[in-house]
Amino acid sequence: MNLEQLKYPIGHFQKLEAITANHITSWIATIAEFPQKIAALTKNLEEDALSKTYRPNGWTIRQLVHHCADSHMNAFIRFKLALTEEAPKIKPYFEDKWSELPDTRSAAITSSLKLIEGLHARWTTLLQSLHSEDLIREYIHPEHGKRFSLSETIGMYAWHCEHHLAHVQIALKN
Repeated sequence: MNLEQLKYPIGHFQKLEAITANHITSWIATIAEFPQKIAALTKNLEEDALSKTYRPNGWTIRQLVHHCADSHMNAFIRFKLALTEEAPKIKPYFEDKWSELPDTRSAAITSSLKLIEGLHARWTTLLQSLHSEDLIREYIHPEHGKRFSLSETIGMYAWHCEHHLAHVQIALKN
């Protein structure tokens, strides 16, 4: 695999021109299944395995798990903001800097796995309750200078789940 394939093993997220109810259902299922999949991949990993990376200068498995907890917490909050405010401007965060903080570099992954499990249970409940008028609600991402609909965002985070599962699988093979 070349560096681009290692960085994006399932490819880049592709926004669909038309998002159907079937897409939404499938994406929500991916988000719902993520906690079990990441837990199964990382079950009983020793320190040396948690320190493996999926590419040169890439995040370790430990950092990937903590990143998913951080990222998905932010996503859940963005959904709640978009559902309760009119096109809110969200606060971006520096995921690269967060990945270097002591909790991300050295804490046991069990806390993030528990967080992901509980967070995804609530997030799935919220996502399954959305109606078509909710799915067109938007938030503004100042870093990208554009609006994101909740339907598109569900797809992005389903992709994000699969993207990082693939990273862990690659790291485990190294």
